[in-house]
Amino acid sequence: MSNLATIASDKHPNCDASEAVHLGISSCLLGQPVRYNGGHKQSKLCLELISQCATFESFCPEVAAGFGTPRPTMRLVGSPQQPTLVYSKEEGPELTSQLVSGFENKLQAMGKLDGYILMKNSPSCGLDRIKVYQPNGHPHPQRTAGIFAKALQQKFPLMPIEEEGRLNNAKLYDNFLLRVYAYKNFRNEVMGELSISNLMLFHRSYKYLLMAHDQNQCRALGRLIGAHVNGSLEELADRYFTGFIKTLSKPASRKNHTNAMFHILGYLKKSISAEAKEHIVVVIESYNNGLTPLPTPLTLLKHYLMQHGSDYINEQRYLEPYPEKISPMVQYP
Repeated sequence: MSNLATIASDKHPNCDASEAVHLGISSCLLGQPVRYNGGHKQSKLCLELISQCATFESFCPEVAAGFGTPRPTMRLVGSPQQPTLVYSKEEGPELTSQLVSGFENKLQAMGKLDGYILMKNSPSCGLDRIKVYQPNGHPHPQRTAGIFAKALQQKFPLMPIEEEGRLNNAKLYDNFLLRVYAYKNFRNEVMGELSISNLMLFHRSYKYLLMAHDQNQCRALGRLIGAHVNGSLEELADRYFTGFIKTLSKPASRKNHTNAMFHILGYLKKSISAEAKEHIVVVIESYNNGLTPLPTPLTLLKHYLMQHGSDYINEQRYLEPYPEKISPMVQYP
């Protein structure tokens, strides 16, 4: 892998070093001319927004495997479960083993990353919906992941991985970033010095974010920690984080967001005026009815919590799961 971007704080002084994440990315998305036609797919979203708090580590498995640029187009053929890479319009040997040789010795080093952004529709990097062609020339009804993308997922099943194109959907963008920061925080705060107290503190800080995704799973993860007496802490941490990431992987519903915000409002009921409380209730209900975007009630809650909230509630990562400066540019429901 080659490091093609500087740490965000070098480029954007407003980004604290503790906020920076380390992301893998398909080289073409950084504007590198590595595509089959010698072009690129430079991503403004990555370079102008996410880069404010990210260091990118770029990688193109096809270039790493020695395929030239430009090069003939390639596609997947055979079984969707175990497809073979070949050139699209000419007879020749299978190319799968050559492609794998370009990344198999680099996968282990990718374990230091906090997440990965891939190029869509690529037979190597596409995350899903990649066509697998049959002998009759038609694609199989079942789609698959690109060969490199599948290997990356298998090696790091809990790592947040997403296609750049899907990140233009603000809800998916938000979900990807909150998982990236949760992934980083867990490794630093829990696995950096594994103890039951550090795991409890981590869970405590994510309580309302988990609640917004799945209340039952939030309780189940809390019980999992509480029930631990003896046994392997590594096994407990693995079970916890597997359930944690699975819970966050599905974007939160409007109903669950509303429930979480009303729970948080309960921490203010004795410290703000009845008029202020009623105003917050109206704004939350407006969001619940689809009339107001989520940042509106969240911003209002944070305003009052900064003045009247306890340390416990102000430390909840639900209120800011990742730096506000890289929040989605479009409002989302």
